Amino acid sequence: MSGRQSAEERKTQIVAEVLRLADEIGPDRLSTTDVARAVGLSQPAIFRHFPTKGALWLAVAEDIADRLQESWAASEAEAAAPKARLRGLIGAQLSVISATPALPSILFSRELQVDNQALRDVFRGLLGAFQSRLVAVIRDLQAAGDMKRDVSPEDVAILLTSLVQGVAIRWTLGARGFSLPQEGLRLFDVQLVLLNAEEDVLDEKKR
Repeated sequence: MSGRQSAEERKTQIVAEVLRLADEIGPDRLSTTDVARAVGLSQPAIFRHFPTKGALWLAVAEDIADRLQESWAASEAEAAAPKARLRGLIGAQLSVISATPALPSILFSRELQVDNQALRDVFRGLLGAFQSRLVAVIRDLQAAGDMKRDVSPEDVAILLTSLVQGVAIRWTLGARGFSLPQEGLRLFDVQLVLLNAEEDVLDEKKR
C-alpha cells in the first residue's frame, strides 16, 4: 500500500468521488457525508480540504473546465483544415461529456442554477469560451467558401452548441443507450451539409 496521500492528491480523490456520486445519486441529493464515506474520511476532514460545500463544487467545476479546455486544445492541434477542426471541437466536447456522465445533471442542478453563483460563472465562462473557438473556425470556413456566408458565425456556433446539448440530454434521458460522440457527430455532419456553401451555388444554377 502506498504512503499517505498529499493534500493535492486527496483533493483530487475527493473531486473524483463527487463526480462519481453526483452521477450515482444526483448532485442535489449529494451530501458531504456521502463524500466523506466514499473516500474514507470524516466529514470534518472533508472541510479541512474544502472549507464549504460551495468550495467543493467550485473545485469540481474547475476540474471539468480543465478537462474540456485540454480536450479542445488537443483536438485543434490534431487538425489543420477548418472543417476537421470544427468537427474535432464538437467531438471533443461530446467525448468529455460521455466520460463525465454527471455533467448534464450538474448543469441542471439547483446547486448550479440557484445556490452557487461561482459554479454558475465557471460554466457560463466555459460555454462562452467554447462558442468563441467555434466562431473562429466558422469564420475560416466562410472565408474559404466552405460554409454559407448569409448566416452569422455566432448563430452557427449557438446552433452547434445547442446540438451538443440536445444530444447530451437525449443520451441522459435514454439511459445512455447509444454512443454520445458517435450520435452527436452523425448529427453534426447532417448539420454541416445544411450549412454547406455548395447549396448556395446549386440554388444559383437553378435560377
